[in-house]
Amino acid sequence: MPRSVSSTVANWIALASLLIATSTLAAQTETVLHAFTGGRLSADAALPYAGLALHDGKLYGTTEDGGTYGEGAVYEITKAGAESVFYSFTGGPDGGEPVADVVFDKSGNLYGTTFSGGTSAWGTVFRVAADSNESVVYNFAGKPDGGQPEAAVILDNEGNLYGTTYAQGSHKYGTVFKVDSAGIETTLYSFTGRADGAYPLSRLVLFNGELYGTTSAGGKHGYGTVFKMTLAGVETVLHSFAAGTDGANPTAGLSLYRGNFYGTTLGGGGSGCTDFGPPYGCGTVFEISPSGREQVLYSFLAGSDGSTPRSSVIFDGSGNLYGTTSYGGGSNTCDFGCGTVFRLAASGSESVLHSFANNGVDGYYPFADLVMDGEGNFYGTTLSGGGSTDCQNGCGTVFKVSN
Repeated sequence: MPRSVSSTVANWIALASLLIATSTLAAQTETVLHAFTGGRLSADAALPYAGLALHDGKLYGTTEDGGTYGEGAVYEITKAGAESVFYSFTGGPDGGEPVADVVFDKSGNLYGTTFSGGTSAWGTVFRVAADSNESVVYNFAGKPDGGQPEAAVILDNEGNLYGTTYAQGSHKYGTVFKVDSAGIETTLYSFTGRADGAYPLSRLVLFNGELYGTTSAGGKHGYGTVFKMTLAGVETVLHSFAAGTDGANPTAGLSLYRGNFYGTTLGGGGSGCTDFGPPYGCGTVFEISPSGREQVLYSFLAGSDGSTPRSSVIFDGSGNLYGTTSYGGGSNTCDFGCGTVFRLAASGSESVLHSFANNGVDGYYPFADLVMDGEGNFYGTTLSGGGSTDCQNGCGTVFKVSN
């Protein structure tokens, strides 16, 4: 199973069983739009590590498992919950095990990455046209160009794609890459695993002609970084996470809002959670300026407020911030809590919109970003739950949280 660093870091955390009171917005209603059934008995998709993309009124995403060949799929789903598999990966030259979000170009072509498969088995950048025909834009070779991409790609106005690979590159700690509209790849940077960072798991942001992103490890203290990079590949570390009251190990990308960047860290914050030794923390929401001024906006407590966020955050028109936590929440039907959808107001007050539950119907363990439609409804995925017996813990869900 992919999510290599995410899984490793998660194993470092033995979540405490604290139940800390937090507010829950009673007006919010969660609906399971689709429970995936892919696995032994079905060609449906299964295990969505990735979030959703809105395009022409429909939602699109990827799953790491399921599909006709059991190597993952791209699926589409209406807001009413009618789901179909858009493309099934074979695990061969076309790629396999996609774990990242997808993005659309102006012509309606869908782009994404696969963790494995391709001509060298190190993963691919792929395109799926509106008629469901898939083509490989680039095959990763491992060294020196990188391998096992876990993050979504982004598109610039000229049709160039930018992204990260979790592994390989010249030093085997991951890369930042560019693939132009002709399919020519340039490795902009290979991480060394030292102060510059290691193992990027997240998508990039293009802002004022420079790329911004995170690494899940490395940096001055070994707990990951926020970096910026010129399009020529010159990297600057804006912040090295230090754990303790600071965050630690960001697995999510950055979100740009009113000139500053916002993100989450898997650990750190200083409260509630421990690793094998000293206090590690249950994760944070942080803000960082383009010049590198960082502050923690909220530290999760592993109680009903949630813990261990793996997703990026989004904003509404009033400046409220929204995201998911993969564990925590008010339900005791999962060992460490089943996860939440949360809101963080500008005042720093956190509210839970939904606590997931392992009840055979609801999903649980949301790993991915939310997306919001024009009516203020939120859509997302859970890795587990949904009630299907074709996967050990359920095959995951697509959900809606509405006002």
